[in-house]
Amino acid sequence: QVQLVESGGGLVQPGGSLRLSCTASTSIFSIRTMGWYRQAPGKERELVARFLRSDTTNYADSVKGRFTISRDTAKNTMYLQMNNLKPEDTAVYYCHAEYGFTVYWGQGTQVTVSS
Repeated sequence: QVQLVESGGGLVQPGGSLRLSCTASTSIFSIRTMGWYRQAPGKERELVARFLRSDTTNYADSVKGRFTISRDTAKNTMYLQMNNLKPEDTAVYYCHAEYGFTVYWGQGTQVTVSS
């Protein structure tokens, strides 16, 4: 069983920045893949960015060059630095992890980009 706790969401103006955090209840060394997804109202949940098993990362085209995924293994925490935010980035952001053969989700954190 893995618990994922997100934080860092909020209201920000277009062009602003936010950093999301996801802290896992287990060592993230043992997590196969870990990443961020988001879901906007009326839309399906979509991948934002993730670490793959090979330690490589991949990003949605819509966030490339603006968002950066990183992690601190000593803190069992993954981050999503979001810069130059746009109104279309407004969504609930979820932390996602695959541990063993089980998929885990955090509770989500709301990001609203509005003037």
